[in-house]
Amino acid sequence: MSAFRYGLRWWKKHIPLAVFCQLIGFIGLAIDLVQPLLSAMFVDYIIDFDQTVESGGIFSFLLRFGEPATWRLFTVLACVFAGLVLVRETLIYVRNVLFQWNGLQLENELRRETYKKLVDLDSSTVASYNTGELMTTLSSDVITFKEMYCRTILTLLDGFYVLIIACVLLALTNAYMLILPAVIAPGLLFALVNYTRAARSVSTEIRDKNAAINLCVQENISAVRLIRSFANEDVEENKFDKINADLRAAYFRQVDVSAKYGLIFNTLRQVAYIATIAIGTILAFRGDLTVGIMTACVTYVQRIMDYLTQISTSIYQMQYGLVSGSRIMEFMEKKTKIPEAAHPDKIRDNPNIVMKDVWVTEEGKALIKNVNLDIPYGKKVGIMGGTGSGKSVLLKSLVRIYDVSRGDIEINGEDIRDIELEDLRNKFAYVFQDVFLFSDTIDSNIAFYAPDSDRATIRRMAELAQAGRFIRGLPQGYHTIVGEKGLGLSGGQKQRISIARALLKNAPVLVLDDASSALDLNTERKLMESIKTNYPERTLLIAAHRVSSIADCDEILYMQDGEIIERGTFEELIAMNGIFAEIYRMQTAEADADSEKGSADLSETALTMSEEGEE
Repeated sequence: MSAFRYGLRWWKKHIPLAVFCQLIGFIGLAIDLVQPLLSAMFVDYIIDFDQTVESGGIFSFLLRFGEPATWRLFTVLACVFAGLVLVRETLIYVRNVLFQWNGLQLENELRRETYKKLVDLDSSTVASYNTGELMTTLSSDVITFKEMYCRTILTLLDGFYVLIIACVLLALTNAYMLILPAVIAPGLLFALVNYTRAARSVSTEIRDKNAAINLCVQENISAVRLIRSFANEDVEENKFDKINADLRAAYFRQVDVSAKYGLIFNTLRQVAYIATIAIGTILAFRGDLTVGIMTACVTYVQRIMDYLTQISTSIYQMQYGLVSGSRIMEFMEKKTKIPEAAHPDKIRDNPNIVMKDVWVTEEGKALIKNVNLDIPYGKKVGIMGGTGSGKSVLLKSLVRIYDVSRGDIEINGEDIRDIELEDLRNKFAYVFQDVFLFSDTIDSNIAFYAPDSDRATIRRMAELAQAGRFIRGLPQGYHTIVGEKGLGLSGGQKQRISIARALLKNAPVLVLDDASSALDLNTERKLMESIKTNYPERTLLIAAHRVSSIADCDEILYMQDGEIIERGTFEELIAMNGIFAEIYRMQTAEADADSEKGSADLSETALTMSEEGEE
């Protein structure tokens, strides 16, 4: 399917108003095209009246209202001319307002649909695009594609309409004047075809270079602290300069193409204009044309050449629209790897989760395998494992961020693939490993799930997440604006805000995916006690690297290479004397060493102060 036909699925509902706008435009253009005939009457019947001139033309009826070469006829002609101008400008104004409104409606719809597609696509598909490409597709491509339907096509139709009407009027006035446009047209058409090909190529290049520079800028904004910490500003500036130079070179090629073909089109226009004057003058000397009609014919030939140039420009602009449309079509036709069931069900009771021989495979690699797990409602499960062991994938598979490749995940006996996706995810409050905060106030970030939450609820959730104290210490407290992705806050502060956000959701299942890694042991202990005390009946799933985070869970899993290799209660795993027990001993030894070091430092400080006092 072509990009043009693909866009018609959105444009078709806007076609009636577009047709109305086009009809208004045609009327205005028709008025504009007959005005040269009225101007010809000024010349032939007012300025240079000759008794031998034959009255004719569509405005000859005006001669009834005044004698030639009189102020009365002049006044009549002037009033008609002014009236036509007023009507034309009014019609064009109405048309422009309406098609701009129509275009904005289409743009809004395209933007909404592309954004909805972005939200609906699974994470791995979205990750296959770079950010610059996505931003270009959802912003400038939408505008360019809209302009093709709402402006470029109308301009093309205007051009063809004027060509037809001008040729008809020229033929009715003097057929000899059509010879020149007919001779020039093949050369103009040949140049136009080549112009279109060159325009398509350069517009594709410009679009790709714009996407590249958007990506570069976005990455540098996100990684500004990393760049500064490595003192790597020069490297990033050089990278940006190269991409910027490539974009500039692409625009230079666009200028070159436009200038080269613009020269050809303008040369043909000037040749036609001069030749028309020459032919018209000869015909006027022979008495075949009056001076007024000659000027009208010259005007029509000029209009024909002008609108041929306008058509060429519109076709050039249309290439941009088709390139953008093809990118939008490619994006919109992407299939999500997490499809919704044809007739999805809802979860009606507290969720009891069962995983049966679950495998998750991505690009041929098994991320988790042979996972069997029974999590009745209210159970507390801890998950440990090294980096890449599959902890996060296991937790994300419960809400279908990853779909199982083999086996089943059931909630209350029903496969989660048969459950409505929104309802499934509403049953989980997820705190991701990579914390994201919006560029908004702290209370707005906490109230993300329920923006209308009252102030007391927001503050209570912050206190439960051990975030209330540091928030109150900020300059504007809960109304403090945090930077993009939480810039300006420490890692532990961002984690506590994200946990408060999850607690406010009040879902039956709370998932903490390494959500307390940036917290000190004392704060983490208070946080876990607060959650378990205030949400004793909720299911709690915790992925962590520290044994202290999960020690009192009902069941602890240790994962390696995507498999559960050890499982049981804390006491059972210690008795098993496996990897978990070894990690526990290592972490306990480190904690004891840190404690002893802290005590020694404190004793040394006290002794020093005592000695200084004795002196």
